[in-house]
Parts: sequence; structure tokens; C-alpha cells
Amino acid sequence: MTVPAPSAGRVDLLRWQFDLTWSLFEYHLERLEPEDFLWEPAPLCWTVRRSPEGAWVPDWADTEPDPVPVPTVAWVSWHIGWWWSVTLDHARGERPRERTEIVWPGEGEPTIAWLRSLRTEWLAHLDTLTDADLDAPAPFPWPDDPSRTKAHMLAWVNAELMKNATEIGQLRMLRAAS
Repeated sequence: MTVPAPSAGRVDLLRWQFDLTWSLFEYHLERLEPEDFLWEPAPLCWTVRRSPEGAWVPDWADTEPDPVPVPTVAWVSWHIGWWWSVTLDHARGERPRERTEIVWPGEGEPTIAWLRSLRTEWLAHLDTLTDADLDAPAPFPWPDDPSRTKAHMLAWVNAELMKNATEIGQLRMLRAAS
């Protein structure tokens, strides 16, 4: 990963930060076992479950429960797919999908391939941006706050991905240690 020059623009810096975050995430993706995805580390967990029709459905509450359930790798990976798909929809000016339209592909390689494809789509979007584009209002996740820009949105993606990568890594290591 090449470090941007001191004179590099904001897009270059945000891209470098994304690449760094992704490399840390990839460390865990490469080591995930199919059994890691649905492993429940605590009695109170959020996961994805098969519906009677066979589709994977994530646990969800419109208001955060107290206590907050511990998520499984499956749930966190679905969560990444949800927020990243919707962010891409907004960034491309498309109708954002509803949460219920984002379907988790299943344990192991299908989900890993899905997450990697979202990375590819995100990089393609980043390649279209100029530093001037970063000053436009953010279409997501702050649609009604004109003080938040596309630069904020890109930084938010980096932070959200780092947080979720850490969660998946920690869950993977806890299962391996158990």
C-alpha cells in the first residue's frame, strides 16, 4: 500500500485510509471458517436465521434493546452489506434499498465474496471522485445536514468498516480460543 505524498489530495488520503482499513479486514476474512459465522458467543445474540421460506433474515429491533445483544459474525457481515449497499445506492444517486432488501448470502465464501464485491464497487466509486466532489452535501448517512459533505461520508465508511472489521476479528479469535 503506497502512502500518499504530502501534497496528495483529500480523495487520495481517504482512499489510502480505506485501503489500510481493508487490509486489516482482509486479514480476518482470509481466516474465517464457515463455522465462525453462526457461532453464538453469548446467550443473548443477534444473528441471521432461516425463514420458513429458506431466506436468511437478520435479527433486528427498531429501537436498540437494553442490554444490546452480542452480534455473530453472520450478523455483522450482513450489517456491513446493508450499510455499504445503501451507501453505494446514495452515492450513485440511486433509490436506496430498504434494510429488508439486503439479503445475507450465507456462511463462508458466499459472504466473503459479497463483501469483496462491495469493496470493488466502492473503489470504482472512489475512482470517479475529485477533491471538489468531496465538498458536496453528503447524501448519506446525514441526508438533512448540509454541513456534512461527501468527504464526511467517505470518512464514515472508513470508520464503520474499521469498527465492523474489529468486531468480526474479535469474534473469530474468541471462537478459535474457545
